[in-house]
Amino acid sequence: MSIYKLPKRKSNFSEWYNQVIQKAELADYAPVRGCMVVRPYGWAIWENIQKALDKRFKETGHVNAAFPLFIPMSFLEKEKDHVKGFSPELAVVTYGGGQKLEEPLVVRPTSETIIGHMYAKWIKSYRDLPLLINQWANVVRWEMRTRLFLRTLEFYWQEGHTAHATAEEAKEETMRMLETYKDFAVNEAAVPVISGQKSESEKFAGALRSYTIEAMMGDTRALQSGTSHNLGQNFAKAFNIQYLDHNNELQYCWTTSWGLSTRFIGAIIMTHGDDQGLILPPRLAPIQVVIVPIFRNAEEKSIVMPVAEMALEQLQGIRTKLDNRTELTPGFKFNDWEMRGVPIRIEIGPKDVNNKTITIARRDKPNKEDKKQVSADQLKPTILELLDAIHDSLLKRATAFRDTHIFTPDNYNDFKEAIVKGWAYSWWCGAPACEAQIKEDTKATTRCIPFDQTKGKGKCIVCGKEALEKAYFSRGY
Repeated sequence: MSIYKLPKRKSNFSEWYNQVIQKAELADYAPVRGCMVVRPYGWAIWENIQKALDKRFKETGHVNAAFPLFIPMSFLEKEKDHVKGFSPELAVVTYGGGQKLEEPLVVRPTSETIIGHMYAKWIKSYRDLPLLINQWANVVRWEMRTRLFLRTLEFYWQEGHTAHATAEEAKEETMRMLETYKDFAVNEAAVPVISGQKSESEKFAGALRSYTIEAMMGDTRALQSGTSHNLGQNFAKAFNIQYLDHNNELQYCWTTSWGLSTRFIGAIIMTHGDDQGLILPPRLAPIQVVIVPIFRNAEEKSIVMPVAEMALEQLQGIRTKLDNRTELTPGFKFNDWEMRGVPIRIEIGPKDVNNKTITIARRDKPNKEDKKQVSADQLKPTILELLDAIHDSLLKRATAFRDTHIFTPDNYNDFKEAIVKGWAYSWWCGAPACEAQIKEDTKATTRCIPFDQTKGKGKCIVCGKEALEKAYFSRGY
């Protein structure tokens, strides 16, 4: 199949997703089942995500460090809920250097345990708190069903781990970082998210409470896009993380952890993409503007190329590429860059040169009639304005799509129909049995109990008992 042809999103969303990733050269399948190779273009998106998040982390007082990939099995066994939650996903090393190890080593699925061990060594006094550390790392979870970016055996992420003197400080940290993720999703990725608390059955193994940002994908399924966990004193007690307070008395710390991974690249693909391929949000796009010169012969080339190079010079400070490949037609280049989701395409041909104008096409508006001509001397301010306009347009479009696919059913039959069409926002009594019934009947899970709650009370959508909170339910990735 050529670069020009993709399955329609409406007819086969899953295959569309897989093909976009490979045709846009974001990632490829590794020789080990369930692993992926992130290609340079995909990694460039991840680097821009890293920059945007790392800036926010440092502004809130966090510093980066690195912890080992291998964790003693005994560490995981210290927190019983944690090891129970992760046991099915663990990759365990039993041999090293040709000899059987005295103690098996777990390949890092997450780092609460190894970091808890180190925090117990480092924290002695209230003066050592708060301790705010983040690490950028790869982790391994032995998933049975995998999909590029969304769920792979090995993936990349950041994980923040903090220790505090009081429960209130830990709570503030947990909510601060959740809000940081929401700010990033909306203002960098143009992905609208709903933030809230995870149910008991869906929370992180070993956490006191877990919080999430949930995004609706283009097929209306939900994607958990970032999580923040209040660990209470569970890990502090398991790893003996204590400090001497102002009264010289030993107290256990209160800890948190929070993470966002390369699955967010999947969120961007599925939120914004169309039948032509990727549509990348301008603030995260590796290439924000591509310049395509158009000429048929050497004479026209001699006229067009100097103007194209001048445009490239004008756009310094904006991530711009001049496509000077001579073996490809302009039409092929247009399709190529549409597939890769570059937000703005500049076309410069002989007519543009004669008219002292430049033709601009927006990726979020691929129709020919949406092209515009601008004066060559107004190129940079026009592009800067358009990049912001494209971000706003993508966010508005994604928000409208989400909101029109969220339903408030009146009864359980309507609820089941709503799950087929999108998300259901319904009263829930909080009983695990009702949650399990929903999952069995619809394959939907509790996405979150949103902070922005409907006031009052109602009847649980499943059992009819009094409910004090509403929750979002959806099939997810």
